[in-house]
Amino acid sequence: MHRFGIFVWLAVFLSIPNVGFTAAPTARPNILFLFADDQRADTIAALGNPVIKTPNLDRLVRSGLTFNRAYMQGGMHGATCIPSRAMLLSGRSLFHIDEKLARDPTWPFAFGHAGYNTFMTGKWHNGRESVPLSFSEARSVFSGGMTDPMKAELSDMRNGALSPPQIAPKHACEVFADEAIQFLHRPHKTPFFCYVAFDAPHDPHIVPPDYPVRYSPSEIPIPRNFLPQHPWNNGEMEVRDELLLPWPRTPGDVQQLLADYYRYISFLDYQIGRVLDAVANAGLAGNTIVVFAADSGVARGSHGLIGKQNLYEHSIRVPLVIAGPGIPRGGKTEAMCYLYDVLPTFGRLCGVPAPVTSDGRDLTPVLHNPHASFRSELTFAYRDVQRAIRTERWKLIRYPKVNQTQLFDLKRDPDEIHNLAVMPEFSAKRNELMALLQKGMTAADDVAALQNPAPQSPEWNPPVRGLENHR
Repeated sequence: MHRFGIFVWLAVFLSIPNVGFTAAPTARPNILFLFADDQRADTIAALGNPVIKTPNLDRLVRSGLTFNRAYMQGGMHGATCIPSRAMLLSGRSLFHIDEKLARDPTWPFAFGHAGYNTFMTGKWHNGRESVPLSFSEARSVFSGGMTDPMKAELSDMRNGALSPPQIAPKHACEVFADEAIQFLHRPHKTPFFCYVAFDAPHDPHIVPPDYPVRYSPSEIPIPRNFLPQHPWNNGEMEVRDELLLPWPRTPGDVQQLLADYYRYISFLDYQIGRVLDAVANAGLAGNTIVVFAADSGVARGSHGLIGKQNLYEHSIRVPLVIAGPGIPRGGKTEAMCYLYDVLPTFGRLCGVPAPVTSDGRDLTPVLHNPHASFRSELTFAYRDVQRAIRTERWKLIRYPKVNQTQLFDLKRDPDEIHNLAVMPEFSAKRNELMALLQKGMTAADDVAALQNPAPQSPEWNPPVRGLENHR
């Protein structure tokens, strides 16, 4: 039989009950946190993607509550996964975090202090020294940003420190799933917090060659907001991610990139299915909250961009699905939240006191009533070159170095195609959002300027070296 047993996988998928819950827990619930790397929010079949195959994420969507407006807040350098993970685990906002997670107590530490067994496996991009500050156990840890997942260097935590890394015997995502499954099948005398941080689908998009799910590039739709090149210099046009494809971006190149990206997501979905099956097989489903999220989205051809170093919806909006005791099955909410609101919510559900430095808000009112509102506006930042704010309907992005502004009506234009900031009839709305952005920045301790008295030219030409690297 094929190693991945695709037909067996589908048959098992169709026969296993959804990982969902209706009854309230009888004891403090366990937490299983499944975290992806660079996965766009629109890459789950059950949420409307017509091409991608994600049967296991689909069953999680059917079993839980999907947050359609969950966001990471941004970053101060190109590796935005570092601040995103720091925000998630500390519950702190972008301008308050310690990216090394060594200064402030984290939420996993708080869970451990409250009697939970805390376990992690997978990607840790916040400094090797901080792993034991958050978790009591850690196995097969990749302490880096990106790697060939077939040759990942992984470490175990021994005697309070990560061991020297060893080359993984197989694809890193398989190893991470294996470690989670072994942990879940152990006897548990106390509730647990299990954090599984996959490094997929971050590039390079490498899966085992015999993995059977493949996508034909010609069958993948071009993003509706595809552009050959971004219309002006956004302040990060030559970061590593943007060199993954040459300029001008072509539909064929983007389709091939998406085909590889989707295949990696399907491979990740397969590993997630193995972990979800372990929850059921170990008899843990009745008292375990399962959450799936990602540290960021990514452009992949949208707006002429490839990477995540921008503040468009495709790069800062993230998937967030929560399933567990008492959480509505198959529900969806439009409540706006940050990723760093998630663990404060679990703290409330599990009776875990918050670290004194945590900034996040408790989402349990939304879990009880998906129609409830939460945050009325969200502010975002990327380095000193981009700032943004979104409300229920409107989104403004400001590029202060070149004094460019975009205004989008997300109700009518969710793909952020039509810039209303250049239209006189929307000047009042633009000024309103600019003022609201400045107010939000002040509240967030963001001291960047929104106006440049000597702006740089917004014009930009592709670097010759970027083209040479891809010929």
